[in-house]
Amino acid sequence: THYNPNNLPDILPPEDDRYLVHVFVEGYEDVAFWRGIFDHFKNPYLRFEISVPNRDDLPKGKQVLMSMVGKTEAESVLLCVDSDFDYLFDGATEQSAKLLGANNMFHTYTYATENYLCYAPSLHNVCVKATKNDTRIFDFVRFMAEYSKIIYPLFLWYLYSALHHTERLFTLAEFRASVRLGYVDIRHNGDFTLAWLQRNVERRVEALKRDNPEIVDDVESIAQEVEKRGVKAENCYLYMHGHTLMDNVVMPLLTSVCDKLRQLSVAKIHNSKVEGVALSNELQNYTNTLRSIKDVLLDNENYTDSPLYKQLRGDIQRYLDEMIAKIKANRPAPIALRCNFEP
Repeated sequence: THYNPNNLPDILPPEDDRYLVHVFVEGYEDVAFWRGIFDHFKNPYLRFEISVPNRDDLPKGKQVLMSMVGKTEAESVLLCVDSDFDYLFDGATEQSAKLLGANNMFHTYTYATENYLCYAPSLHNVCVKATKNDTRIFDFVRFMAEYSKIIYPLFLWYLYSALHHTERLFTLAEFRASVRLGYVDIRHNGDFTLAWLQRNVERRVEALKRDNPEIVDDVESIAQEVEKRGVKAENCYLYMHGHTLMDNVVMPLLTSVCDKLRQLSVAKIHNSKVEGVALSNELQNYTNTLRSIKDVLLDNENYTDSPLYKQLRGDIQRYLDEMIAKIKANRPAPIALRCNFEP
């Protein structure tokens, strides 16, 4: 995009006298996600503006926001980050303790925002929006639960490796290679793919146990600790590395399902009584309605019934309750506006 500093738009003045709170996020790709969340908290006292940190050196990333903890006030600045493993570490590391103890920092509870976008109950809707076909040919909820159960032992090994700063024990690249869907067959709801994955995971787990016998019990015992934070074998996909989940698991799966849905739609058109130019026009009309699967997935907001999202929403609600109580104590509520919190 051509940049002309003399031709920038004017910024509109505030619509009302609500107090401005700056919400800083890790990167540009996170702005839309957090904007969608704070849109659920419109109220007559506070307004929120989402952006990356406002500094001349254009810093981005979680560490930049972590460095702002203790140097910013909750009344004017909020810091929103991916949890990564810091939520599961439960204060066992310096960064985890800092994140969980900050009074103006919100975190995703899932590993990252991508895990919300890949929330299993929402994936059928992604297919519908991409293909314009609402036929159910695949049970994403059942598949992702089975997928999670299979990779759970490797998830624990990777979590242990990260907790003890021994990434060389089981690196992210090795984890990604071990849990990715390199083979996708959606027949029988992906049973063939899951069986293929099961064999690969079992081989990798056996190799890790053979090479590190002294820590096998420690790795297995970490399951009890993270279960207290909500992690179970069937939902660990919500806590695994977000980009691995999106790029190496969910996108290949969505691509396969959407291909079949498009084939069904085209077959239905071909089986109609329409012929010739009219048939070609109908096929072209259908093709024109299709959307990029990745674009639809990135726009997905159908994760609001996720228990982890409800935890995050509860954190923000408590912050609002506290802030609004302070504001009410100092000035009356605007007559023309009223609170409209999402229940």
